[in-house]
Amino acid sequence: MARTIEQHSRRVAVVSGAARGIGHATAALLLRNGWRVGAFDIETNGLAELKDIAAAHGTTVVTGPLDVGDAQQWRDALTSVCEDHLDLLVNNAGLLSAGPFVDTDLERHRALVDVNVIGTINGAHTAFPYLKNADRPVLLNLGSASAIYGQPDLATYSATKFAVRGLTEALELEWTEHGIAVLDLWPLFVNTGMVKGVSIGAIQSFGVRLNETDVAAAAVAAVERSVKARNRRWPRNVHRAVGVQARFLAATAQISPNWANRLLTERLTRRPDVH
Repeated sequence: MARTIEQHSRRVAVVSGAARGIGHATAALLLRNGWRVGAFDIETNGLAELKDIAAAHGTTVVTGPLDVGDAQQWRDALTSVCEDHLDLLVNNAGLLSAGPFVDTDLERHRALVDVNVIGTINGAHTAFPYLKNADRPVLLNLGSASAIYGQPDLATYSATKFAVRGLTEALELEWTEHGIAVLDLWPLFVNTGMVKGVSIGAIQSFGVRLNETDVAAAAVAAVERSVKARNRRWPRNVHRAVGVQARFLAATAQISPNWANRLLTERLTRRPDVH
């Protein structure tokens, strides 16, 4: 059956880690804005309600399982959504582990790297053929304010977000010739299941002031600003800090010497039992 003009012009997005939290909220907001969305997660229980949202807003959602560490699963997921192009990839799937570095099992460290780094690389690599065929495509990676300075008690998580930062910066330069905008988000702590039960110095200092809808709104706003940019080669703000606290930290880090950033991080992340 031939597609209608409306179906042909509908923008297409894929969101990983979409069963809950930031990914779920982002997929839901895109659907409400009329996008066709592929929503995938390693656990699919939270994906069904996205179909109701899609139906209520006259669009469609494709859901299914996705282990982001598996490149073939990425290819299968993208094929199920994209006919010839992809307007937006949201590399959202992620893991967090908090506590002293040596108290965390090595397998957990490896899992964080596999999901947060390898999963992001897999998504970008397999989506590239579809992104380059879109009019003004966007790759949006979920980074973190922990990529501003290494975070004690979040050492490996922080390291993975530094990797996402570096990948984002490199691909933003490399993919300019293809017209693909590449950016990431830097939220601080977000009130999702990832931080449930986590008690570390940074949370004691900052609290948890963002929720998933805050980050989803920032994600969609960043994408829309990028899409509306008339000159794709104009220097972009690649990193988008989310929330007042993250914006303050990001701005401060740009003008402070490294020793000052270290001192500030040390004081703000001091463990509750350290005096």
